[in-house]
Amino acid sequence: MTRDQGSEIRDQRPTSGRRGHYFAAVAVMAVLIFISGCRQDMHNQPKIRSQRGSEMFADHRGARPQVMNTVARGQLHEDSYFYTGVVQGANGYRQEKNEMPFPVTLDVLKRGQERFNIYCTPCHSRVGNGLGEIVQRGYKPAANYHDQVRLSQPVSHYFYVMTHGYGAMPDYSAQLTPADRWAVAAYIRALQLSQSAKPEDVPAGVEVKSLREVAAADGHPEFAEPWTLPTTAVQAYPHDAKQGTPGMAPANPADPAIKIPLSKPEKTGTRN
Repeated sequence: MTRDQGSEIRDQRPTSGRRGHYFAAVAVMAVLIFISGCRQDMHNQPKIRSQRGSEMFADHRGARPQVMNTVARGQLHEDSYFYTGVVQGANGYRQEKNEMPFPVTLDVLKRGQERFNIYCTPCHSRVGNGLGEIVQRGYKPAANYHDQVRLSQPVSHYFYVMTHGYGAMPDYSAQLTPADRWAVAAYIRALQLSQSAKPEDVPAGVEVKSLREVAAADGHPEFAEPWTLPTTAVQAYPHDAKQGTPGMAPANPADPAIKIPLSKPEKTGTRN
């Protein structure tokens, strides 16, 4: 190796060392930058998490309460009678009314019949006499829509009971929309009318057939017999002016429209 070659090698050694120091410095700088970016400030951000407290507000609640009297889009229930079935009376009590919030058409009655047959017949039966299938199997007696108490109740009473429930009957507000509850109430009125209709109630030119004739024409067994109630059926009690629908005005002694009697099963025998 010549002298010039040795000088060239010696000149290259410092260059490799400087490169090594350069890369080491870059690595240290990258580590420092990475560490500086992992402070708790990235974790404890000033944001609201659901169901957690917050120091941002005076009440220390992260979830803010709704502003009073605000209504979500599409939820402005201006017609309160349609959604509640009651009106505010002058005496401060909520009162039921014997009128529908919309016209009753044949389509409304058909819809009410469909919903009634699905949700109401297990207890009240398809004819509304309280002799439903589960009542016959020991469930608490259901109301008979054809007794004097139910016949005198306003139509909105049925909507109110379907909305809030009563006694052993649960509410059906989750299963039935307000419009469907009104349709069922209208159909209950049709069931009641079917047992007390008079010839003059039938429009001129309309032919009326008895259930016996309809059953015979359709090839069904004869079923149009007088209704019978089980021995545990609800019976109307003498009117008590102090009893009424929960939350409603006290009943007028001359009007038992909002009285719902409690069930009183008749004794059928003794158990040994």
